[in-house]
Amino acid sequence: MFFKSIDGSNIVKTGEKLFEMLDSLVEEIGEENVVQVITDNRSNYVLAGKLLEEKILHLYWTPCAAHGIDLMLEDIGKLHLIKKTIQRRVSLVGFIYSHSSTLSLLRQFTNKWELVRHVVTRFAISYLSLQRLHQEKKKLR
Repeated sequence: MFFKSIDGSNIVKTGEKLFEMLDSLVEEIGEENVVQVITDNRSNYVLAGKLLEEKILHLYWTPCAAHGIDLMLEDIGKLHLIKKTIQRRVSLVGFIYSHSSTLSLLRQFTNKWELVRHVVTRFAISYLSLQRLHQEKKKLR
């Protein structure tokens, strides 16, 4: 369950500092009530998780699966053919959404389904967008 959020924008996020923050949260909740801590996969969080596991023997640190998948998709997206395909998808979707008449046709022929639009922060979006383009390929043509 989500317990609380901490504004860490004013601290340097070293593994040791993250460990201190996570450890204080575990103490606040009660060690006996915490069995798992999930963080992203950055090395500073990995270190913090390992330090927590060393201190609290029954606690398990787990890397975030979604973050791991996102990192894999980012690496796959660097492959030449995939990168080229994603760039074409960004151009196509950008074209459709910047021309109202084309966007109107898209909505008319796809029962008002929207395409997944490009965002910079998550690499899975590129693949979701490609999937939607593939699903609507005949209608888009």
